[in-house]
Amino acid sequence: MTGTVKSRRTGFSARQLELDPLIDDPATRIVVCCGSGGVGKTTTAAALGLRAAERGRDVVVLTIDPARRLAQSMGLTELDNTPRRVGGVDETKGGSLHAMMLDMKRTFDEIVEQHADRERARQILENPFYQSLSSSFAGTQEYMAMEKLGQLHGGGDWDLIVVDTPPSRSALDFLDAPQRLGSFLDGRLIRILSAPAKVGGRGALKFLSAGMGLMTGALNKVVGAHLLTDIQTFVAALDTTFGGFRKRADATYKLLQAPGTAFLVVAAPEKDALREAAYFVERLDAESMPLAGLVLNRVHGTGAGQLSAERSMAAAETLYERAYDEDTYDEDTYDDEEPAGDAPSADDLRLVAGLLTLHAERLRMIGREERVRTRFTSIHPDVPVVEVPALPGDVHDLDGLRSIGGHLA
Repeated sequence: MTGTVKSRRTGFSARQLELDPLIDDPATRIVVCCGSGGVGKTTTAAALGLRAAERGRDVVVLTIDPARRLAQSMGLTELDNTPRRVGGVDETKGGSLHAMMLDMKRTFDEIVEQHADRERARQILENPFYQSLSSSFAGTQEYMAMEKLGQLHGGGDWDLIVVDTPPSRSALDFLDAPQRLGSFLDGRLIRILSAPAKVGGRGALKFLSAGMGLMTGALNKVVGAHLLTDIQTFVAALDTTFGGFRKRADATYKLLQAPGTAFLVVAAPEKDALREAAYFVERLDAESMPLAGLVLNRVHGTGAGQLSAERSMAAAETLYERAYDEDTYDEDTYDDEEPAGDAPSADDLRLVAGLLTLHAERLRMIGREERVRTRFTSIHPDVPVVEVPALPGDVHDLDGLRSIGGHLA
């Protein structure tokens, strides 16, 4: 694997991102790994958490990835909404590692139970509209990720929280979702819909204007009487906690902007992934979020860069032709003379030609990666970059995470 780290660096002069000083600094309390789907955010978060723990930090890794890769790589049978201690971690420097996977609905339930009395909490949890909202409403997962982050930070049990952000089609949805959900729950439409339930159910209709009655009747036809009633009942029961959603979202948002938080944008050396990474960088800057740098995953390299793709392909073509000649050669032309014993066979020639072809394809891939990487760094020259080489297989245990952590450092 050492050989994969060596590669040509034509035009690539990004600042080097050094992560050990970041995770060693006790002032660093939150590291957020963000990026588009499938670029290795979960593995990066886990590897960074393990390295920080073995360097003396008390770490919890919060993942929102529905896949079970993190649990498997950490030797855990499962991950849930409760932080679980990871075994096999070197704790000689006083650190520890816990991991958890966000349970969106359970987190929402906990908020209700925490901020409402027992009877009101029961009404909310049993409400059909709440059950739909807490499990499938757009933005709920991202909002609950922010809620859980706020809870972990406020609990004070860990001095470093590593967050693996939700896989989202739109970059940084987890920053927008709290405001969207808070605006929805605090919105004027919900307030209007809840008015009859808040002031006394059907009797309250006496106090509503004729216009409000007409609107409610129209909404009954559009969304259905049962859904409208569920919404009204839900909002009335939740009224005592209404301000809390927006308040907590604002507090967590400010926490993400504060000193002690660091964002890592994770990407692969591919055109689409780096285009998305550029958007992340620009959006974080616009939101005044502290960007530490870019983690470039699965970078390909070669230890034989002196042999160009063109020369490699030319040699491969020559060997394929020789192999063809060997296959079709008429032995009678030898005049019963035995061929040299050390002459390569046709199969040997094809094998070497195949290896040369693979080498040429690898160099072409490296060239493509260098071009898109150089384009990113030319647009964002101030963003430090650390590279993680492409590995021959998936990371599935702590040793694999340690290897990734070593490259991150």
